[in-house]
Amino acid sequence: MSSNAETGNVTGTKDKIYNLLWFTEACLSNALRLEEYIHDADRDGDSEVAELFRKAQAESRKGAEQGKQLLAGRLQG
Repeated sequence: MSSNAETGNVTGTKDKIYNLLWFTEACLSNALRLEEYIHDADRDGDSEVAELFRKAQAESRKGAEQGKQLLAGRLQG
């Protein structure tokens, strides 16, 4: 990383907060996308694929919750 890397001077948001925001949004977006994939697999009668997507969706939700908790603690401070 160069010495000119963004550290909050341009955006007003420190890298670690920005990274947590990005991670949380990515997890939430993934959970939404997987909902569609689950419906597609169920519609096609492929319970094995649907179960894979359900497990992945649960992990995405878990990541989003962890991200939200960490963000809450850091934004209050």
